[in-house]
Amino acid sequence: MNPSGIVDMVPVEVREKWVRSGIYPNKSLYALFCEQVSRHPDTPAVISLDHAITYAELLDKVHRLAASFKDLGIVAGDVIAYQLSNSWHSCAIDLAAAALGAIVAPFPPGRGRLDIQSLLGRCDARAIIVEREYGKTDLCELIESIRPTLLSLRILIVDGASKDGWHTLGHLLEANPIDPSQLPEVCPDSPVRFLISSGTESEPKWVAYSHNALAGGRGRFLQRLHPEGKAFRSLYLMPLGTAFGSTATFGVLSWLGGTLIVLRQFDVTAAIEAIGRLKPTHILGVPTMFQRIAADRALAEADKSSLIAIVSGGAKIDEASVHRCIVAFGCRFISLYGSADGVNCHTALDDDLKTVIGKAGHPNPEICSIRIVDEQKQEVPQGCIGEIAARGPLSPLQYVNAPDLDALYRDKEGWVYTGDLGFIDDAGYLVLAGRKKDIIIRGGVNISPVQIENLVVSHPDVVSAACVPVPDPELGHRVCLCVVLRNGADPLSLSQFTRYLREKGLETNKLPEYLRYYRQLPLSPAGKIDKKQLAAEAAITQFTTSGSLAELVH
Repeated sequence: MNPSGIVDMVPVEVREKWVRSGIYPNKSLYALFCEQVSRHPDTPAVISLDHAITYAELLDKVHRLAASFKDLGIVAGDVIAYQLSNSWHSCAIDLAAAALGAIVAPFPPGRGRLDIQSLLGRCDARAIIVEREYGKTDLCELIESIRPTLLSLRILIVDGASKDGWHTLGHLLEANPIDPSQLPEVCPDSPVRFLISSGTESEPKWVAYSHNALAGGRGRFLQRLHPEGKAFRSLYLMPLGTAFGSTATFGVLSWLGGTLIVLRQFDVTAAIEAIGRLKPTHILGVPTMFQRIAADRALAEADKSSLIAIVSGGAKIDEASVHRCIVAFGCRFISLYGSADGVNCHTALDDDLKTVIGKAGHPNPEICSIRIVDEQKQEVPQGCIGEIAARGPLSPLQYVNAPDLDALYRDKEGWVYTGDLGFIDDAGYLVLAGRKKDIIIRGGVNISPVQIENLVVSHPDVVSAACVPVPDPELGHRVCLCVVLRNGADPLSLSQFTRYLREKGLETNKLPEYLRYYRQLPLSPAGKIDKKQLAAEAAITQFTTSGSLAELVH
C-alpha cells in the first residue's frame, strides 16, 4: 500500500523481476527527467508552431510549480486533475507532481459535466486545473457548480484569466523554485498518473500507473519506434490528456530525452504546417486524423523529408487508408494495438506492408506479453481464436476506486482481459479478430461494423466511414452507414454503396440499410470516431424511403 491507497494487482515478485532484469529504471520520472536535463539542457523539450521551451527552461518551471503545489498543501499521494489543451503546461504539471510524489489525472478537453463530475469523484482529486473556457463552456463555473459533490476537491487553478477563488497557473509558475533537496524520496513503484479509459462502461474509468510502468513499459515502447542514434522528434496529434497521449511527458521527455511537438488542438492545416516547419521524425495519432491529413492536397507540398514513421493507434485502421497514408506521408506506417488498461502490441519499422495491414505486431514480453484464452481463462493452442489477455512491464497497478472493474478485468496474477478477440499465427504475430461486444445484431445475425467500414473506405471517393446500429422493433437493429467523402466527390446513393459492398463480397444480410453523409465524423475527446453520438443521431433521423439522408450533416 502507498500514500494514495492504490494497490498493485501484479504480484510483487513479478515487478521485482523486471527491476532485476533492467527493464525498469527503478527511479522516479522526475529523477529521469533531471538526468536528461544534465545531458542536454539546451535541447528543445516541447515545441509548437509559436513557442519552444528547452530542457533547462522546463526544469525551472517544474521547480517553480512544485514549490507552489507544496505551498498549497499538495503532498505525496494527492491527485491533481487537469483538463487542458496541448502545451508545455501539461508537461510541467506532470513533472512537478512526479517530483512531489503526487499523481496527475488528466482528461482531454470536450468532456461534459456528467463525465467531469464522475472523473473527479472517482479519482478523489484534491486539485483541478482547467482553462477558463473551452468551446462555449465556462469551465470554472462548471467546476464550481459540481464542487459541493466533490468532497476531496480543495484547490482550484485556472490556466488563463484570473477568477475569484481560483489560483492562476501563470502565477504558480512564477513562484520561487523549490530547492531539489526539499523534495521527498519518491518510490518508483508508487502511482504517478491515472490514465483515462472509456472502455465499454457507461462512465469513463481511471487506470493507475506507476513511475516504473510508464518509463520501463510505455517509454520502452517509444524506444522501439526510432532507429538507434536518431533524435526522437514526435508530433502528438491527439490530446496529451488521453491514454495515447500519456507517453508524451514521461516517455518522450523523461525516458528518451527527445523533443515533443504539440498542436493546441488537432487541425489539419496546422498539422501539415508543423510537419514542414518543425520536422518531426514520428507522428502519433488516431486513424481519423491521418485520414483527414492524407486527404488534404496541401500535404503534397509540405516538406516531409524528416518523417520516419506515422504511428496509428486508438482504433484499427483499414487497408485502403494504410495505402493512402504511406503514399501521402512518404514514410513507414506503424499500427499500434493498445489501451489504457495495459495492452501494447505494434508492428515494426521493418515489417512488410502485408504484415502492417493484416497483423497487430509481434508481442514483446519486455513491454507486454500476450496470451489467448478461452471462456474459462485457459490458454488456447496457437492459431485458435480466443480473448486477448495481457501482462507486462507496462501493466497498470489497478483500476481506481473500482473493485468491480478489477474483479471483472484483472486476475490475481495481474493479467488484464481485454474483451478483444484474436490469435497468434505461425510466425508469432498477433492477429485481431474483432471485439466480443463490438457487434450489431440484426435479426439474429452478428454483423461486424469494422468489416463493413473497411470495405467502404476502400472506395476511392471515401475518406472515412462508420457503421452504427439503429433500433428496429422487428429485427432488433438495422445498420446505418455514416460517410465522409473527399472534397469534390459526388455523393453515392445507398444502392450504389450496397452494390459496391456486394461486389467486394459482403453478404446480403450484412448490407447497411441507412446512409448518412457528414462533412466530418464527430470525434470523442480522445480523437476517436464518436459512435455513441452517431448512433444517437441516427436513431432519431427521419430517413427517406430509400434509406438515404441526402443532405450533409455537421
